[in-house]
Amino acid sequence: MLKFIYDILSEGGERLERTILHCDCNGFFASVECALNPSLKDVPMAVGGSQEARHGIILAKNELAKKYNIQTAETIYSAKKKCPSLVIVPPHHDLYQEYSERVNKIYSDYTDLVELFGIDESWLDVTGSKQLFGSGEEIAAILRKRIREEIGITISVGVSFNKVFAKLGSDYKKPDATTIISRENYKDIVFPLPVRDLLFVGKRTAETLGRMGIKTIGDLAGSDEKVLHKLLGKAGTTLYHYARGEDNSPVDPHANDEVKSVGNGMTFRRDLCGERDIMCGISHLSESIAARMRQKGVKCTVVQVTIKDPDLISIVRQEKLDHPTNLAKEITQKAMEIIRHNWNLKKPIRMLTVTGCGIIGEDAQTQISFFDDENESSKRESLEKTLDAIRRKYGKDAVINANILENDLGI
Repeated sequence: MLKFIYDILSEGGERLERTILHCDCNGFFASVECALNPSLKDVPMAVGGSQEARHGIILAKNELAKKYNIQTAETIYSAKKKCPSLVIVPPHHDLYQEYSERVNKIYSDYTDLVELFGIDESWLDVTGSKQLFGSGEEIAAILRKRIREEIGITISVGVSFNKVFAKLGSDYKKPDATTIISRENYKDIVFPLPVRDLLFVGKRTAETLGRMGIKTIGDLAGSDEKVLHKLLGKAGTTLYHYARGEDNSPVDPHANDEVKSVGNGMTFRRDLCGERDIMCGISHLSESIAARMRQKGVKCTVVQVTIKDPDLISIVRQEKLDHPTNLAKEITQKAMEIIRHNWNLKKPIRMLTVTGCGIIGEDAQTQISFFDDENESSKRESLEKTLDAIRRKYGKDAVINANILENDLGI
């Protein structure tokens, strides 16, 4: 409905200046834990992976922990050295998903143009909502108040005329704040910021730009577009326009509907040593992604495996399948084949990730190889769908692959 209002609110056939909000939940995982257990608000706390299972890094922290310069992704050991009294809480991902849905439900009360950008961030196009709810700044204030009072966490909001600057605004001032970046003030706010703050400028890109003397977003905006394109390709041109406030991408509620890949990874309680251990890990991960693909009604055409050794050195390898699949047995076979071709099975493995890529709909027409046993594949699909139904009804541990019985890997 609000999109319809946006469409008709134009003058002389031209679109109105857009008003985009970027809403970012502050310290989301930690904020949810504090909302569930208010006593955590009074102590420095962080959400961290299990040290026993070797996921010992900081995932999120509250405001008191930030005062000790505790950083997301640093080890719990390092964080505890900075703050010995730091309280570590294990993550509860199901609850975070539930809170994310509640937050986005509130956003949808003010516009139907909501695009998720991860579990804790969303863009809102409120151009067509201002006649009903006030200016972008006023809508931001309403959202901050409702989420603080109804859900018990806080958000920071950037308000601008495009998505890129709106995101810069939500990062500019935290927590529980609104930052307006307009056509009149954007050079004063945006240009002095480090180029690393710009959307999609990663560490390596920032280093490459730095070697050209481009340290700030203003430096990037004043650079030669042709030189950037030559250096970074299409990405260089895109970043040039982002820095100059020339992003015109729409807020797309369906941007995340298309499944591009389905993956799952695990750091094991101990290093995997030998083919039997590796098969145990691969079987578990392949079952997980195969079930998710069947749930989404898709198949993969490529299997990708990421291997990380005890020194945290990673390799990524992928191979095309003979035919699309969402069957755990076939994904396991291909993943093991990739590992045998690219890894010394005697070397220890700390972490594995299996990803199904090249996603297509499960009903898509594909050419069957003369050598494929279509009947066998159909029987296997029927079996795995039956296992899905049993696990949905009786729990995921109702049926367990024999490969992972009585393992000591943390599966």
